[in-house]
Amino acid sequence: MARDMPIGNGNVLINFDTGCNIRDIYYPYIGQENHALDHLSHFGVWTEDGFFWIDSPEAVKTAAYETDTLVTDVKCSSETLGISLYIHDAVDIESNAFIRKITVYNGWERDRQVKLYFHLDLHLYGTAVGDTVYYDPELCSLVFYKGHRYVSLSCGSRERPSESSPNGYATGQKEINGLQGTWKDAEDGQLGRNPIAQGSVDGTIELELTVPAQGSKQGWFWLIFARNIREVQQSEQELRSAGPEAYLERTRSFWRQWLQQDRHELELLPDDIASFYKRSLLIIRTNMDNRGAILAANDSDIMKFAKDTYSYMWPRDGALISHALDRAGYHDWTRPFFDFCKRSLSSEGFLLHKYNPDGSVGSSWHPWVDAKGKKQLPIQEDETALVLFALWHHHRLAGSLAESRDDYERFVIPAADFLVHYRDASGLPLPSYDLWEERYGVFSFTTSTVHAGLLAAANFAEANKDPSRGELYRDIAGRVKEALEQQLYSEREGRFLRALYWNEDKGAYDPDLSLDASMYALFDFGLFPADDPRIVSTMQALRQNLWVQTDVGGMARYANDYYHQVSSDIGKVPGNPWYICTLWYAEWLIAKAGRREDLSEALELLRWTVRHALPSGVLAEQIHPYTGEPLSVSPLTWSHSTYVKVVQEYLSKLKRFGEGPVAEQDLSENKLLGSR
Repeated sequence: MARDMPIGNGNVLINFDTGCNIRDIYYPYIGQENHALDHLSHFGVWTEDGFFWIDSPEAVKTAAYETDTLVTDVKCSSETLGISLYIHDAVDIESNAFIRKITVYNGWERDRQVKLYFHLDLHLYGTAVGDTVYYDPELCSLVFYKGHRYVSLSCGSRERPSESSPNGYATGQKEINGLQGTWKDAEDGQLGRNPIAQGSVDGTIELELTVPAQGSKQGWFWLIFARNIREVQQSEQELRSAGPEAYLERTRSFWRQWLQQDRHELELLPDDIASFYKRSLLIIRTNMDNRGAILAANDSDIMKFAKDTYSYMWPRDGALISHALDRAGYHDWTRPFFDFCKRSLSSEGFLLHKYNPDGSVGSSWHPWVDAKGKKQLPIQEDETALVLFALWHHHRLAGSLAESRDDYERFVIPAADFLVHYRDASGLPLPSYDLWEERYGVFSFTTSTVHAGLLAAANFAEANKDPSRGELYRDIAGRVKEALEQQLYSEREGRFLRALYWNEDKGAYDPDLSLDASMYALFDFGLFPADDPRIVSTMQALRQNLWVQTDVGGMARYANDYYHQVSSDIGKVPGNPWYICTLWYAEWLIAKAGRREDLSEALELLRWTVRHALPSGVLAEQIHPYTGEPLSVSPLTWSHSTYVKVVQEYLSKLKRFGEGPVAEQDLSENKLLGSR
């Protein structure tokens, strides 16, 4: 089930599914140690007239965020029981606490007793082995623990949050001996008050409210995340002293102020585009760990397909996400990412496939030997090159080049030297894996990023008064470009090629004529101008052949894309629509626009992105070509950062043509949804 409404503070991340249930709980790293592990934590409501869980069919829900915050705004109503819930959740910006404010509205003409049940199903350290949960009579909380991971679950009414104690509680076992968990105990309105359980455990607390006729009453629940019981006790005391309302308000205020750091003139944009831009910035932040890792995605639902997750720091994703944030002015927030990469760089000068949030090397399917047992590097060279590219722009945009010496010596020189030497006799980069992690060869995308990385290194050298290296890096970048023009462009096809694959028997490269959306990199990283006839023919071919010919539309990665494939009708559906691929095409339209009117189609593609997001504003990796439902992980950080960057490009071009919104032309369905 797709993740909707992530909330976090860089130490704690909580993901909700589209039923408004908690599904993922990460602490103390974002993306590492999922203490929920896709197991559902329930929230229920009891009255003497009936009971419902928040995800039950009878509960009608609307789920979104408060405007310009990472505070949720959820309404859930049961017409049968005359009960409506208004829920505001947040992860506190200053402490490792989750806060839930819940307002219960009673639509009937009599006072009613309403019991709220918060159930927590934890798998501390990502496993249910050896957990303990007990009721602490001094804290008046359920405390879960294992090793150095502690979580307390507490509640209180508006009238006495500092004297909070649950009206009932239950601890027990689940997932063994046919036991479902303590949440089943709540359905009759009576919790068993078992004081402790160990092994595979869960717990539930009860908060009872007297809600007046056609009136409302507020209640609170909160979770404290800590490494030991002393931290739990101190954090509980601080929260109860200040009150959960103060935590919620300071978090709400922080995110609204945080968005004001963006330096772009969003008032020039249509309201829907500007609002989604700000929502994307916030969602990106939820997947950024405070120690520097920028996670691709933290949707544990993907484990059902491969027994692995996207909760890794891919240097490529992180570089492109950082670049979008740096353009927005968030230099202090991206700096930890570059420090992370500096710590992770190998002695040979390259970055590996991916990393865990704590800096250790992530899982990989890239082998260290080829089919004949000969050593090869298990890398995607673009990941090293793009960090160089993004690091240069980070310092340029932050105005911190005078402080770049350590970065230059510890990252730029070894990484650029690696790019210089990892080339064949023609000047092309040696083979590595492509950005999709599927093929081993020499790719237009990778070569474009190597060229950009070397130019960035040359700029660094000149800024650090190292002219000989600057001259070398700039010269090698030129040779890379010449080799690409000679070998990765087809005169017969009249466009660029996706890749070259080394043929050992022939002692030469075989060309790959396939069209791939990633070929946008040829213009985006400055190798060629967007209006170069070779780029124009390449991008037009991508649009002609990779656009999904359904009511959903959007751009596929390449023809016959197998990943989460739902249709074998390749002529109509070359692959599932990907947000990033669709936005790359929009970016090219913006780059080559010569008049204000030329921006209209790009604006519609930005709107296409907004229309196909989840109601909360979350973008998945890809969507179903017939239904538009999210596929693969959700949210994908890269999807949101690409939207942010393309909006930035749109604004830049708009200002170049003169302030004021572009005229929104009446674009035909055929033009956007694409008959061939």
